[in-house]
Amino acid sequence: MKKIFLVATALVGVVSYGVCVERITQTDTLKSVVLEEVSVVASRATEKTPVAFTNVTSEELAKKNIGQDIPYLLSVTPSVITTSDAGAGIGYTSLRVRGTDGSRVNVTANGVPVNDSESHNVYWVNMPDLASSVKDVQIQRGAGTSTNGAGAFGASINLLTSSPSRNSYAQVDGSYGMYNTHKETLRVGTGLVGNHWAFDARLSNIGTDGYIDRAEANLYSYFAQAGYYGDNTMIRLLMFGGSEKTYHAWDYASKEDMAKYGRRYNPCGLYYDNEGNVAYYDNQTDNYIQHNFQIHLNRRLGDNWRLNAALHYTKGDGYYEQYKTDRTLCEYGLDDFVLNGEDVSESDLIRKKAMDNGFGGGVFSLLYNNGRVDAVVGGALNQYSGWHFGEVLWVRNYVGAIEPNHEYYRNKGKKTDGNIYARTNIDLAKGVTAYADLQYRHIKYTIDGVSDTYDWNVGEMQKLAVDESFDFFNPKVGLNWKINTNNRIFASLSVAHKEPTRDNYTDGDPKDYPSAEKLVDYELGYNFGNSWINAAVNLYFMDYTDQLVLTGQLSDTGNAMSVNVPDSYRAGVELMFGVRPCEWLEWNVNATLSRNRIKNFTEMIYEDGWTNPISIYHGDVPIAFSPDVTLNNIVNFTWRGFDASLQSQYVSKQYMSNVKSDEQLLDAYFVSNLHIGYTFKLPSVKQMRLGLSVFNIFNEEYENNGYAGAGYYVDDNGEKQIYRYAGYAAQAPINVMGSVSLKF
Repeated sequence: MKKIFLVATALVGVVSYGVCVERITQTDTLKSVVLEEVSVVASRATEKTPVAFTNVTSEELAKKNIGQDIPYLLSVTPSVITTSDAGAGIGYTSLRVRGTDGSRVNVTANGVPVNDSESHNVYWVNMPDLASSVKDVQIQRGAGTSTNGAGAFGASINLLTSSPSRNSYAQVDGSYGMYNTHKETLRVGTGLVGNHWAFDARLSNIGTDGYIDRAEANLYSYFAQAGYYGDNTMIRLLMFGGSEKTYHAWDYASKEDMAKYGRRYNPCGLYYDNEGNVAYYDNQTDNYIQHNFQIHLNRRLGDNWRLNAALHYTKGDGYYEQYKTDRTLCEYGLDDFVLNGEDVSESDLIRKKAMDNGFGGGVFSLLYNNGRVDAVVGGALNQYSGWHFGEVLWVRNYVGAIEPNHEYYRNKGKKTDGNIYARTNIDLAKGVTAYADLQYRHIKYTIDGVSDTYDWNVGEMQKLAVDESFDFFNPKVGLNWKINTNNRIFASLSVAHKEPTRDNYTDGDPKDYPSAEKLVDYELGYNFGNSWINAAVNLYFMDYTDQLVLTGQLSDTGNAMSVNVPDSYRAGVELMFGVRPCEWLEWNVNATLSRNRIKNFTEMIYEDGWTNPISIYHGDVPIAFSPDVTLNNIVNFTWRGFDASLQSQYVSKQYMSNVKSDEQLLDAYFVSNLHIGYTFKLPSVKQMRLGLSVFNIFNEEYENNGYAGAGYYVDDNGEKQIYRYAGYAAQAPINVMGSVSLKF
């Protein structure tokens, strides 16, 4: 009953957390004159830009930032849902926006691409506690404005890190909660030194045992920056990064296994010892170190012009180990052996998959503003180079010599990505602004070597010889009408393209690689806001051509392939409502009602999951992992030093495959989190805050991610019997964390 009451309360308002109608401020006052932020933020939207966007401030992030990853800190913004392998929001997490997964969400930090160049995913676990060094976040839904890096096919997220403080400071944050979850953060700043320089640094450690069995994570991170401030010039050097070690939890569990072993069951690392007892490999872990370097220059060129430029380099190095049972030895470049007089061609083994990569380049933007015309010309040239290789560390009962760290595959990916764009907002009449944004992007991508897949057709590891080029033109146009101080209407038409990912090539058919995808995004929005109420409605229709989706089809080497489907779409309405009737109470609600469909979908199913494919026509089907309804209800209360926030999210059912199968379904869930805190002063302490967070306060039993597959067998009557299977990422029940923050 209490859940129904909260849903009804949320629906009364119909709907926005963080409705953004204010202009983005990009200034700081480190000196007596106003200085521009040292960041490449030319891709940010303002109240004149006809796109749907939400801003989240550092203050909003700080009250929830007690260990969970950035996706969970953004989880109550419109159209956003999150996933967690370990079940508690720490470790491997991701977000989806309007149903699109993380590989279709463009992420930048200070205008520098964050998405992995090959997979297009963002591995937030490699940037632990970055939220502690973020000034604000802007989420643009849809194609958004032109940005650097991977194509935005559902949203773009721009992180702006904090500028050095003008005053010296020190801050210590700590939190601890269930599942041995903890976070420790130390931040210090020198303030302005010699009227020109300022320095900041942060060190963090986050750890957890995870809700899922053995899903522990141990994360370390740092952030350091130096800023130089002149009258017309600012230079900022940044370094941030971290290391992570997480136990695998990505295999998930079937509903049958959950019923038998409990919801925390984790099949990763399972094997049977020599006595036939169940055991788990201790080092079934993912290990990665990443360092990010950025140098930013901001220069005033008179009253109307400003130049932003940045150089960047990201270095990544990591591996994961897996215990694999009953593996065919030839797939790992190993010979069969004789044991007790019998030939052995399959055995248990431990493999290690590793990568060593670097990503660097430069970005720039030249901005002009005379009040009536706001224009920018910008671009970027970036290059990625990365090795992928695998080793066999051990084979059970192997007879014969195995080279130390026997290598069985190695390949190298190289990607050059360049773009140039021009964008302008021109005031046509009082309150009416025309918007145009034109981007040209070129990509050159090669992969050479052998993959980790054995090609049974030729009896050796699959050879890779990918050499692909893409040229994209991405135009965007729109109109924005600020009717008066309180009312705004906008409309836009945007075109975006996206190249295939690495897996689309390595798992695909070399004779028929997939094509690039195309999106035409139509947006129509209305915003209202005054001193105590704000509301917005945004209609969107995202029309895809050649979208890459899983159809069940396998390559010749047995890998699941993403195949271009000619016609698919996402259509919906985003509703937002916020009211602040008094200084101490604020209520925000947002909801997304959508329809996400693939037209004329045909599924491929294989006998025993491998041979003799058959096809099944399903017609129009829902797109996997795309709920029809998401809803967030946020109530914030502040009184003197006390603050409280109740945040609730409803997500309707989601199919985990594109065939609308109830056997592969994530049930709808409604989850509420409560955050409370009290801030006060102590002698020699500027500020102290004590906090308590209660997650999943109503103890909802739910899953927010998973996988699905299918196959068939022939029964005794010669009939084909189709079977479907699925794994589910169970999430933690009610759990509690306490926190303390000291500012000096």
